[in-house]
Amino acid sequence: MMKTKIIAFALMVCAGHAAQAAEASLADTLQVAAMPPATTTDTTAVAKMDSLRLNPKLEWMDRAFESRLFRATYMGVPLIAGGLIVKHQDTKFRRLRNDFLPHFRRPIDDYMQYLPAAVMVGMKTAGVPSRSSWGRMLLSDAFTVGAMAITVDGLKRTTQVTRPDGTNRHSFPSGHTATAFMTATMLTKEYGHLSPWVGVGAYSLATATGLMRVANNKHWISDVMVGAGIGILSTELGYWLADLVMKDKGLNMKDSPGMYAALFRPNPSFLSLTVGFSLPLSHYDIREGEAFETTTGTAIGLEGAWFFSPYFGIGGKAAAANLRYIVNGQDAPDNTFKFYTLQTGLYFCLPLSMRWKVGSKLVGGAVFYPPTNINGTPIPRNCGPAVGTGLCTDLQVRSNLSIGTYLDYNVQVPGSRYSHEYIHVLTLGGRASIRF
Repeated sequence: MMKTKIIAFALMVCAGHAAQAAEASLADTLQVAAMPPATTTDTTAVAKMDSLRLNPKLEWMDRAFESRLFRATYMGVPLIAGGLIVKHQDTKFRRLRNDFLPHFRRPIDDYMQYLPAAVMVGMKTAGVPSRSSWGRMLLSDAFTVGAMAITVDGLKRTTQVTRPDGTNRHSFPSGHTATAFMTATMLTKEYGHLSPWVGVGAYSLATATGLMRVANNKHWISDVMVGAGIGILSTELGYWLADLVMKDKGLNMKDSPGMYAALFRPNPSFLSLTVGFSLPLSHYDIREGEAFETTTGTAIGLEGAWFFSPYFGIGGKAAAANLRYIVNGQDAPDNTFKFYTLQTGLYFCLPLSMRWKVGSKLVGGAVFYPPTNINGTPIPRNCGPAVGTGLCTDLQVRSNLSIGTYLDYNVQVPGSRYSHEYIHVLTLGGRASIRF
């Protein structure tokens, strides 16, 4: 399968090679060793950034995050590390999939993984100026595909992890996800200078591809996370190797110190994808005098807020989660009950430095429990109020992208109509946010 992907991708990229001669004169015109000197707008943006350095003790971290090493590893390394950490929780996340999408089967992810590459080649063929000439881009992509293919295929053959659906033992890591994030990073490398939304769109599509692999029951969550990290790091390695070989030849543009400043967004408005673990702080009561002990579950959600000032905003969150209960001292994978929450309210933000922010919220809304059966006892559907608060930390790694952690605390009505004791739930996890 990996060989088929390599051939398909190579054919797609090479299809645009025929336009190389037509573009040669344009590439020669565009080749520069660096971007032009910072404009007045860049100078103003730099001054604005400096004014936001609220905590001098954190400035050294802000400067460290501007290095090439950080830009090459800030997404790939945490994804691989996170995937290895959550690997022992794979069955819990699979249970979340089985609770909400037990019969999901869509083959669209077989094609989504290549879409960013198709867009890149299409724009290049149309003559849209990119970072690299055709020759430099093809060399970068050849290094990238080779590194990704060797790593993914080698790990699949050595780890022999069985897929969730049991079809074969080539689950770890996800080749589809690695390809999707590889092509998304390629597109961002070549055309991210046009708009930060190029990268947002490319990585959103890659993320959707990874989630589709989990929804299709073809991969564990750890497969997808590690595959995403490999795809990103392979691209960074491929472009680094091409830069060593080509020097400034065929390089149409490269970063200048003012590029980040010109795109920096001090407003903390965001839209986040959140993934975490639900930690119940109470028993699950079916009725008075009958309760089950609960243990950790999983949660996934979308959260967003619009800030009308650097400190205050309004927003909301929609999440799907499950909790597990223990019967006769046994914590079985099928012992779960699921619920949905929908909440809105006030959001707060405290900027610590140019890149670091901490936030909180005070929200209220509703929780919905589908009908379920617990230990032979049918539990009818229930819904009611849910209120909560939370803390989060965010690191702005690009003008339109932040990564961070969160801790939410919710108090919600019980899942059974026969109980009057509210359920208290902590949710701890990570989030990736689009900034706007």
